[in-house]
Amino acid sequence: MHYGDRVVYILLSLRYNARIRVKTYTDELTPLDSICSVFAGANWYEREIWDMYGVFFANHPDLRRILTDYGFDGHPFRKDFPLSGFTEVRYDDELQRVVIEPLEMTQEFRKFEYSTPWETYRNFRETSEAQEIALKQVESGKVEEKK
Repeated sequence: MHYGDRVVYILLSLRYNARIRVKTYTDELTPLDSICSVFAGANWYEREIWDMYGVFFANHPDLRRILTDYGFDGHPFRKDFPLSGFTEVRYDDELQRVVIEPLEMTQEFRKFEYSTPWETYRNFRETSEAQEIALKQVESGKVEEKK
């Protein structure tokens, strides 16, 4: 979480047919007070927010994971959570059981250049007269090519 992440409560009272919207800010180290003592239905929502985003609610009666496994590392909806996760779950034929292992990338990350390969071939792009003259000078060796 970054400084100043916003949490919005939208509460509905069926008895009084009224809605309340409460906006507040928090960070990783600052817990929010739980509203489960006022709205019992907020229990599951606060647990989900804790599980997915890592927002800690002080005085919550049962703050534990609800959508991920209990041994899950991190909070998957945070921006700093890696897309591939931290572990991999697979079935091992030799052990005859499911194993959880640290994730190993089978392919190195590549640095992509956003230019198309066709831009390197002058036959496939339009050039001005000045560019053609400069290109001929470079090819003839009169001018060094800029890198």
